[in-house]
Amino acid sequence: MQKNSFNIHTTHKLQNQEPEKAIMVGLILPDQNERQVTEHLDELEFLAQTAGAIVIKRFTQRLPAINSHSFIGSGKIDEIKNYMEHFPADMVIFDDDLSGKQQNHLESELKVKIIDRSFLILDIFASRAQTAQAKTQVELAQLQYIYPKLRGMWTHLERQRGGIGMRGPGEQEIETDRRIVKEKISFLKKKLEKIDQQSVTQRKNRDEMIRVSLVGYTNVGKSTLMNVLSKSDLFAENKLFATLDTTVRKVVWEAMPFLLSDTVGFIRKLPHHLIESFKSTLDEVRESDILLHVVDISHPQYQDHVQTVLKTLEELGVGDKPSILICNKMDAYREHYFDALLDAETKNDLENELKRSIENAYKVPVIFISAKTQENIEKLRALLKEHISRQYLIRYPYRSKTW
Repeated sequence: MQKNSFNIHTTHKLQNQEPEKAIMVGLILPDQNERQVTEHLDELEFLAQTAGAIVIKRFTQRLPAINSHSFIGSGKIDEIKNYMEHFPADMVIFDDDLSGKQQNHLESELKVKIIDRSFLILDIFASRAQTAQAKTQVELAQLQYIYPKLRGMWTHLERQRGGIGMRGPGEQEIETDRRIVKEKISFLKKKLEKIDQQSVTQRKNRDEMIRVSLVGYTNVGKSTLMNVLSKSDLFAENKLFATLDTTVRKVVWEAMPFLLSDTVGFIRKLPHHLIESFKSTLDEVRESDILLHVVDISHPQYQDHVQTVLKTLEELGVGDKPSILICNKMDAYREHYFDALLDAETKNDLENELKRSIENAYKVPVIFISAKTQENIEKLRALLKEHISRQYLIRYPYRSKTW
């Protein structure tokens, strides 16, 4: 291997090593309110926990615009400094993307690792990648993210000491020059093109079967539902981006076969380099006949999550595909929102009203389920079977006569 090549380090923290302590920072800009920023920081904290950090403090600042030099104001930087004198932290995580100049300035002031939202997401992806394809996709996305920031990040990278945010291109290599990064990006793109071609061939070689894809915000229960529908044993965990590599299963219901795929979860402010790099993984969604849009109905921001997913699907050019909106975690919804003294009839009326409002808002079939307790799974099977049969009649009419 050449001396100045870039490698992805996906080493996990040693089990007995102390988790890194993090401080989070969010800006309240004129088009945002405090509640929205709190919700965004809640999600950022979940991201940090997924990466293996413990958040010890949050800071917010109301500004008319982002400070181009330091992102936040000098007074807020002093406030964070003063806090860290009493409560030391290993890193400060910002809920927006930083320029190389901002990152460098903040690190020189705060003397700890500075990580922004995109870098944190990329780091989680790096730790989750299992296949050669996923690892190559993540490495490409990381280098494309770092490349325009290199000049401003040199000093910043000299001081980094590994851990969260460093499961990516190594500091020694990055200090060389932009040319080597550019060459590595070009190399990875070519490597990915070959892998993509193999994926395309694999998809073409599949039998003439209707393809169904599970899509949705990250951590809504897609993998659990995949397990239930296909009776497989996938990795399902209460962490963000638990599924990174697309998993495809052949499922047969009453002699009717179809392909079911579980895809990477979407998230607010998903780095665009990731969408580009994961093109072949997302092709599984593009080539699907039916989309199962899974929603965590118990989440307070489920409507924002639905909008994020719909926007991403539009960007992928699949916004008009036949879909079913699956409102998962109804057991958690009832526990969270229904008073224990409510009678069954009132609960039923409230659920029917909620379902009607969601159907009116999104103009697609809606079903309430719990993948965990398997509530309404048989109803979902019947609804999906109806959709699949309809697609077979359109796509492969001669096949549909065999069941």
